[in-house]
Amino acid sequence: MLLAIDVGNTETVIGLFGDSLSTPDAVGFGRASGEHGLAYHWRMSTLTERTPDEYAMMLSQLLDLEGLDVRATVHAIAISSSAPAVTTQLRRMAARWFADTPLTVLGPGVKSGMPILYDNPREVGADRIADAVGAHDLYDGALIIVDMGTATVFDVVSAAGEYLGGAIAPGVAISLEALYKQASALRSVELVEPRSVIGRSTVESIQSGVLYGFAAQVDGMVARIKQELGEATVIATGGLASLIAPHTTSVTHVEPWLTLHGLRIVHERHHSGAPR
Repeated sequence: MLLAIDVGNTETVIGLFGDSLSTPDAVGFGRASGEHGLAYHWRMSTLTERTPDEYAMMLSQLLDLEGLDVRATVHAIAISSSAPAVTTQLRRMAARWFADTPLTVLGPGVKSGMPILYDNPREVGADRIADAVGAHDLYDGALIIVDMGTATVFDVVSAAGEYLGGAIAPGVAISLEALYKQASALRSVELVEPRSVIGRSTVESIQSGVLYGFAAQVDGMVARIKQELGEATVIATGGLASLIAPHTTSVTHVEPWLTLHGLRIVHERHHSGAPR
């Protein structure tokens, strides 16, 4: 099975892909729906302080919770990372604990199968490439991918399957952190849908501003991109997609595991005959 690891600035998402499981009845907390071949998934905080041995131990424990042995289960590893320090530690982990296992670290020199029409293709983040490749595999025509994580990232793919570029804006977490730091009277709130757009309390006002404000940002940016691109399918992904996307009018599909799906495809293209 392929172990896919997507390291974001705030969270790291880990997925295990395979056509079948040796223990199909052992359905635990991390069991996914099976969409696109994803069998299990986990989400945790990104910590640059973890050592290679700690990453190996963490992966072993996660699989053990599902009744899986890490050495018998993991046949290949694919990594995309927005944190260079973590990338280095994961490379060292793979070299020590999975030395005979095929490894793909998405970045310059790795065959993605998608033309990158950025002025400098090396500037495009690995997660953005994975999102674009995954979306192009799932949907036809021109695409707009909205990744709602630490930043809100818009990526655009042409109908011919070319990565055209996009836009990057501060995400929900960054905006809230700045708000709390700069406005001493405001406190952290749970991000849930308020009773109405017009908040009747400070908590509801923040919830309304975040939820509907970021939804409006998505719709506004998508409208502007479509003015240049033409009609396109809009896909939302990322940790906050399930929260924000339902309140947009432009998002047509939500794919929570899009980055992992794209990462798997890139791995298979980079390693001919790689395990699925």
